[in-house]
Amino acid sequence: MTDTMRAVEISKPGLPEVLRLCDRPVPVAGAGEILIKIAYAGVNRPDVLQRAGAYDPPKDASDLPGLECAGEVAAVGAGVSRWSIGDQVCALLPGGGYAEYATCPADHALPVPDGLTLAQAAGLPENYFTVWTNVFDRGRLKAGETFLVHGGSSGIGTTAIQLAHAFGSRVFTTAGTDEKCAACLELGAEQAINYKMMDFGGLTRDWTDGRGLDVILDMVGGGYIARNIKALALEGRLVMIAFLGGPKAEVNFAQVMVKRLTLTGSTLRPQSIAAKAAIARDLEEHVWPLLASGRIAPVMDHVFALKDAVNAHKRMENSTHIGKIILKVG
Repeated sequence: MTDTMRAVEISKPGLPEVLRLCDRPVPVAGAGEILIKIAYAGVNRPDVLQRAGAYDPPKDASDLPGLECAGEVAAVGAGVSRWSIGDQVCALLPGGGYAEYATCPADHALPVPDGLTLAQAAGLPENYFTVWTNVFDRGRLKAGETFLVHGGSSGIGTTAIQLAHAFGSRVFTTAGTDEKCAACLELGAEQAINYKMMDFGGLTRDWTDGRGLDVILDMVGGGYIARNIKALALEGRLVMIAFLGGPKAEVNFAQVMVKRLTLTGSTLRPQSIAAKAAIARDLEEHVWPLLASGRIAPVMDHVFALKDAVNAHKRMENSTHIGKIILKVG
């Protein structure tokens, strides 16, 4: 292992073209950490926001983008007993995934599920950590309940559809094209709504015999917030994880009170090391067997070379993708 590595850095805030190849020192695994030789890295919306200057990484995190990866363990820090050099893992990263090496807390890594390639495994951590903690922990989705996820063709959306369906919920989704809606139906959604053509509120009430939805996972915000609240059933839960349409809305809280709704949400990156480790344990127990059995699988959109990170970001911003965009690093 050399002292330097190839990486893609954000030269300044701006358009995708500000991403550039560079050489960086190979990070060193501290106590409780592992160093991963990265084969593939996932591309996620927070990477795009960070590049644009709208999302600052935590002070103790790498300034390089990249929140998930898959590869093999290259070194272990003091106190790490589970992992050994050469183990194949996928991991949730605090940052730094657009590089040949990255470190992370050892408890944020998981074994590559049986039957999955490293490219597929690189698309697991960010989406599965996010969906598990928001839909099943905060949203408390149960078998037999109704669930709506907006943006069903995204990495988060394709993950949420499959998991909710696998655990016995009725799944509905919105997407921006008929092609994307068809892909969502193949993943287990009962109904998929082209939001450019139809209003989800009235349709979801029809599909639930006027009862409304038990859980909604929303990445849009803005004008969707009030519509989500109206579409929820008694004791419904609205879970917010992003605000692509803006973080502010005028809300009629009488509906919240009368229907006894729960409005909640979270962001993953700022959570504590211990909190993320707990999510990892839940995923390994409840979700990794589903991946290993083939009942669910990451939906792969396109794999770009590391040097083509600019085009990977353009594809994400154009919203033409269905599923995960991945960078081939190693």
